[in-house]
Amino acid sequence: MYTEKRLANKENIAYAATILKKGAVVAFPTDTVYGVGALPWNTQAVERLYTAKRRERGKPIALLLSDESFLRRVAIVPPSTRPYLERLFRCFWPGGLTVVLPKTEIVPDSVSGEPTIAIRIPDLPVCRDLIRLTGGILAVTSANLSGRLSPVTAQEVEEQLQGRIDFILDGGPAPGGIPSTIVDGTGLPIKVLRHGAVGREALEDVIGPENVISRSQKVRT
Repeated sequence: MYTEKRLANKENIAYAATILKKGAVVAFPTDTVYGVGALPWNTQAVERLYTAKRRERGKPIALLLSDESFLRRVAIVPPSTRPYLERLFRCFWPGGLTVVLPKTEIVPDSVSGEPTIAIRIPDLPVCRDLIRLTGGILAVTSANLSGRLSPVTAQEVEEQLQGRIDFILDGGPAPGGIPSTIVDGTGLPIKVLRHGAVGREALEDVIGPENVISRSQKVRT
């Protein structure tokens, strides 16, 4: 397979969106690192995404949204965590915070066979424009071969995924360079599953240290 690469201008963003809607697998910059994505509703495209990355089957893929209006289409915000999550959304969306929530019935098992789904709104216009043009929701994971470092440039994507995906949108170096922080928002306290772009102290400043724990910590009873 030949992997085409183009600069991320308005015309090429529209082209990338067009081929995504036809089932392509496309890499593009986000505010954290380069991602590679497919339409979540296209089972064959999602399967190609797993194959391209050599990603373990059954390992869920996150959904990136163009804006918060799409959140409740794919995820359920639990009443117990809603006040805290809404504060986090206001502070860190768009941005480098991924939140794991119960998924709605519309989310295909090919994207997540678990009862939850990871959600993020990236803080990069190129990325959000692309997602918006494809319908507001994309299944996206880092544009690397599984187990290798996440790429921060289109060249690094080429080095790992050349010939394995259809298209690379070159938007220059990803401005963040650090993967997103992942938190479990299904219950209290909010659990940090992966440390990344948003520090734990920043989370604690917004919702209080008593409402944030790390994966390895035990909840006090």
